[in-house]
Amino acid sequence: VQLQASGGGLVQAGGSLRLSCAASGTIFSINRMGWYRQTSGTQRDLVAVITSDGSTTYADSVKSRFTISRDNTRNTVYLQMNSLKPDDTGVYYCQGLIITAQGAALRQSWGQGTLVTVSS
Repeated sequence: VQLQASGGGLVQAGGSLRLSCAASGTIFSINRMGWYRQTSGTQRDLVAVITSDGSTTYADSVKSRFTISRDNTRNTVYLQMNSLKPDDTGVYYCQGLIITAQGAALRQSWGQGTLVTVSS
């Protein structure tokens, strides 16, 4: 299973970006998909996650500014980021909790990361 993330870049404060992450390979089902942010070598912190039934969880710092969504037919998760702030800067990693075959165990997969830089 591979996760391919895209959509990062440089944006001014107050601007918007949309991240995408597509899962490919042998996939039976995807339980949860989400985005995590890493800055300056620290641990990856949860930004937003979405379950297969559409339930969402957001970090307090991004609530009302970011929206996570998914297209189950395309095995793709999106993160719409509005009103960006310099503190949003970091490498964004997508994560998927994936089942590769019926009866198989849940498997965690990570994308390669995409850099988001918000200038003041």
